[in-house]
Amino acid sequence: MSGFVEKPEPIQVPGLVHLHTGKVRDLYQNEAGDLVMVASDRMSAYDWVLPTEIPDKGRVLTQLSLWWFDQLRDLAVNHVIGTEVPEGAPADWAGRTLVCKSLKMVPVECVARGYLTGSGLAEYQQSRTVCGLALPEGLVDGSELPAPIFTPATKAEVGEHDENVSYEEVARRIGAETAAQLRQATLAVYSRARDIARERGIILADTKFEFGFDGDTLVLADEVLTPDSSRFWPADTWQPGRAQPSYDKQFVRDWLTSPASGWDRRSEQPPPPLPEEVVAATRQKYVEAYERLTGTPWS
Repeated sequence: MSGFVEKPEPIQVPGLVHLHTGKVRDLYQNEAGDLVMVASDRMSAYDWVLPTEIPDKGRVLTQLSLWWFDQLRDLAVNHVIGTEVPEGAPADWAGRTLVCKSLKMVPVECVARGYLTGSGLAEYQQSRTVCGLALPEGLVDGSELPAPIFTPATKAEVGEHDENVSYEEVARRIGAETAAQLRQATLAVYSRARDIARERGIILADTKFEFGFDGDTLVLADEVLTPDSSRFWPADTWQPGRAQPSYDKQFVRDWLTSPASGWDRRSEQPPPPLPEEVVAATRQKYVEAYERLTGTPWS
């Protein structure tokens, strides 16, 4: 089993229709037909949405995404219309709300990898490929790839796991022209972001994007280049051949799989609440990623 340990009830706001409750975001539609996306403080790990929230997480994700959208404005059209909190919505929505264009979303997770780790490493160790793309011999966990690669995945429902697929399979599902557009846009945005992060002492190991169409225009959507959607590593401690320290939910994963949690991830039991020290350490990692990338103190 997996999914929500405790699925929240949608907040009812006059003039908004609730569309979807995701792992982190709640999606509404306003009377103008625009989407209202609200980033919660929920935390997911091992395909579970945990019962403990990480304070400020949703605001960090939203504000960091807005910063990145601005950095990428000349490279990719994005879906943001504004950040105004709808009238009648909770005050807590401030700083975590995006009003966005309603798009025809492409059902593909667009993953760019510049370094080998995670599911890509697991496939490489078996076949010397990632999503069917052949890679050189001798790479290890954390190795920089000869060039960034596009490794798409299917988009899973809450409680299910994204599945890597080949580029050819994506082209078969959505058409060769759209697949080519996705690959070009994904690698262009990744390369720009990688260079910006590197200037700030951070390695962008990999990341995933979502795109949709506004008419014939391909639009960058959802969140971008956050610790939830990316692997950020401190450049000064990067050492291929081992797992890298990262700005993400690693504290949560480590505790859940430790004897301290008492949880067996292979069982059908939901994970337990997180202890205060794990919550605090995870929040600090998200805040640190924001501050190092943007150069702005979190407040």
